[in-house]
Amino acid sequence: MMNQPKPLLTVAEALELLLKAVRPITAVERVPTLEANGRVLAEDLESQLDVPPADNSDRDGYAVRVAECAAGAATLPVSQRIPAGTVPQPLQPGTAARIFTGAPIPPGADAVVMQEDCVADGERVTINYQPTAGEWIRPAGGDIRRGSVIMPAGTRLRPQELGLAASVGLAELPVVRRLRVAVFFTGDELAMPGEELKPGAIYNSNRFTLRGLLQNIGCDLTDYGIVPDSLAATRQTLARAAQENDLIITSGGVSVGEEDYIKPAVEAEGRLNMWQIASKPGKPLAFGEIRCVAGRDDAFFIGLPGNPVSVLIGFLLFVKPFMLRLQGVQKVVPTAYAMRADFAQQKADRRNEFLRARINDQGGLDLFPNQSAGVLTSTVWGDGLIDNPPNNLIAPGDIVRFLPFNELLY
Repeated sequence: MMNQPKPLLTVAEALELLLKAVRPITAVERVPTLEANGRVLAEDLESQLDVPPADNSDRDGYAVRVAECAAGAATLPVSQRIPAGTVPQPLQPGTAARIFTGAPIPPGADAVVMQEDCVADGERVTINYQPTAGEWIRPAGGDIRRGSVIMPAGTRLRPQELGLAASVGLAELPVVRRLRVAVFFTGDELAMPGEELKPGAIYNSNRFTLRGLLQNIGCDLTDYGIVPDSLAATRQTLARAAQENDLIITSGGVSVGEEDYIKPAVEAEGRLNMWQIASKPGKPLAFGEIRCVAGRDDAFFIGLPGNPVSVLIGFLLFVKPFMLRLQGVQKVVPTAYAMRADFAQQKADRRNEFLRARINDQGGLDLFPNQSAGVLTSTVWGDGLIDNPPNNLIAPGDIVRFLPFNELLY
């Protein structure tokens, strides 16, 4: 009786396998906050001050004592003018202070009246409003309290996080060192744009896709270019890349043909932990480790297929989460949105499909007509991917899981 082939790992099982294998980077470096975009915090950040540091005005208007405006239509002399960035004097009884947005509240004032509710007449102002205590005042520490954690370790820094760090005076931030990532591409048929395209050759689009994806995440990248289709050349490049990098990513050569050398090369230079998953596109996805010299951890290896759409989807679903987790980021799975399908799918697949789709003017999803793994135009046309479970037909009006590219790519 013939042995039955092992069932392919599901997409969820494959991602779980990768994430469980992570050995987080522990090396820390301090970088200027101005240069920390895209980096990952290595430590919790605590604020050393209150934000705002003092009570300040939320509007242009007049700072007053509520009790002196209780009767309505109070006419008061203007005793001082307080622009933002100045230090006010205590508010004299029976007066108002002209104040501007962001300026400190003078001692003695307990409300701000918007200028729209006031009539200025020379050095006096009539308050045509009965304010309540605290109105239009932003209290000290209303945003951030001294000693509070404003960002936990593992936060991937975006522009808004950089602004928050700067708002509490942090000129430098402790971040995880950048990942060192190597890439190379197998296939004697590959040529670079600008070179003559000989019979049987194709341009190496995957090199441009992968480099762009890695630049979006941020890493120290070593590109070994196109490696000849031979076991010796593949082994030599793997061994060299492992000594200098945390992760090696390849494109092509992960199928089971006689000219596919990635699998035997990885097994000779290290070990293979995963091969092929129940994903369409992207079934041939390899994961393992390559031996390093004594004193260094083995380098991780991820082999992506050669088809251009498979490279993009495989990277977004597996490589990116793996790279983020290596740096200590905990939330690495993209958010899926429930959206309406405005199309009919003609045939279900036994694998988990990732369909290129675009948001239409009616707020539903249209499907690109050709879902082949070689049709890169589908990824430019589309706004994201529909995560369609195995053996599931989609009918117009069905609610599907949609992964937008703007969530996946950055």
